[in-house]
Amino acid sequence: MSGFREFLNEQLQDDEFRKQWEMIQLEMDLIRAVPDTSLLQDFDTKE
Repeated sequence: MSGFREFLNEQLQDDEFRKQWEMIQLEMDLIRAVPDTSLLQDFDTKE
């Protein structure tokens, strides 16, 4: 397990941290799902 994952697992034991972490997960999933906007801009200019 990576150092970050171990650290995260320790932090998630704290109820307040876990609550905040879970609140941002949807937003983080959306950010990861959106392709790099520079790639989209290049695609649009070539069309």
